[in-house]
Amino acid sequence: MKVKAGMAALTLSLLVTACGGQDGGSASGDTGAKKEEKPKDPYTMVIFTAGVSEKEFNERFRDTLKAKFPHVAIEYITSGKGQTIADLVASKKIPDIIRTDVPSLQKDYLDYKIQYDMSELVKKYKYDTSRFNKVFIDEIVDAGGTAALYGLPVPPYFPQATYYNKDLFDKFGVAYPKDGMTWDELYELAKKMTRIDGGTVYRGFSANPINSLRDNVLSLPILDPNADGLADSGKWSTLFQNLLRFYQIPNNTIEKTIGDEDKAFSKGNVALMTNQHNIYLVIPPEVNWDLVSYPKFKDGPNLMPQRGPAYWSITNTSKHKDEAFEMIMAMLSDESQLADSKRGIPTTLNSPEIAKVLGQSDPVYSKKNMNAINFYKPANYTPKRKQGQITVQGTAQQNLVGNALIEVAQGKKDINTALREVDEKLKKELELENAKSK
Repeated sequence: MKVKAGMAALTLSLLVTACGGQDGGSASGDTGAKKEEKPKDPYTMVIFTAGVSEKEFNERFRDTLKAKFPHVAIEYITSGKGQTIADLVASKKIPDIIRTDVPSLQKDYLDYKIQYDMSELVKKYKYDTSRFNKVFIDEIVDAGGTAALYGLPVPPYFPQATYYNKDLFDKFGVAYPKDGMTWDELYELAKKMTRIDGGTVYRGFSANPINSLRDNVLSLPILDPNADGLADSGKWSTLFQNLLRFYQIPNNTIEKTIGDEDKAFSKGNVALMTNQHNIYLVIPPEVNWDLVSYPKFKDGPNLMPQRGPAYWSITNTSKHKDEAFEMIMAMLSDESQLADSKRGIPTTLNSPEIAKVLGQSDPVYSKKNMNAINFYKPANYTPKRKQGQITVQGTAQQNLVGNALIEVAQGKKDINTALREVDEKLKKELELENAKSK
């Protein structure tokens, strides 16, 4: 779902940050030590991303990189027909820098055997990786399965929050939700806000079924990391029950599809929505919304569910690994991430100073309670399958649990049946993947 109009400039966020290094030492992304002057002979650096236009890249990166690396010609490639990563590998035109992410790391990076462990360059340049949120560094290391560092985390990541329609709360004279609420408190508020008024049904609650389950505070994976099938069905039942009670409130009927439920809040007749803070979410301007922290379980951890960021990675075929690393340092500098944070793009840095300016320069976010995003620390990532284990693509996994929730909420199945079928479908997918590998 999309959460805010007029955000064309911010769609650049998937490209990480604006460039521009600092001279403040390793804590800000620089080497912290003098290096030998690099030869200034001209060469071309090839950068590849998926889903990010060249226009976006130029606006966020090219000028700064050109100023810092005037002798380097940057060839930017975005994935498209005839120029996917598979096409580039087949034609032996492998990029120097690739924007990777955890869900596609295996398929679009490791399987092509183009991975490069950046630990060597981190040591050489005395680069301080502790400047990043530890959760994000640990996840990419775990996902790689070999203890190697295959990338550095780039903004944005996607934290969960609770959105609310201020006009509806005003209309019915109900106090706004607050940061720090529990699921039980949110449930009571949803019951109070669900009603029929003047022939119009006003729903108290909606949620994005996929990210509500996938990005859970328990860090519970869908596919068991150590066995074939659904991980811990008992805990999955708890997550399902927590959400399903909202859809059992009279007149708070879930939509027919995941996509429809995701868009329900934007229609203006839903009081509360749990969803990501995501600059691609575009809530129409006529919906007068604000946000508070994501609800917590009464006895659960004080953490915020989140989907992790993308990563800048280097390929092992690059002839310019040092220069690629220097460019990545520039794109992840404190200065760049501060500018992005002000735009509403959550930083990947372990920096309260940068986090607290979230959205301050944006015409919409600057009027919202963006502190809700920083109210809790990010929850840990979900455990990954070990290197060499057959797995199921993340999109397939999340669709299975998302659609299962829809079916149970619509009364088509009970929770136990739905989860048993998810387990069976995961096993079947693993069999298919195993057959492909032989």
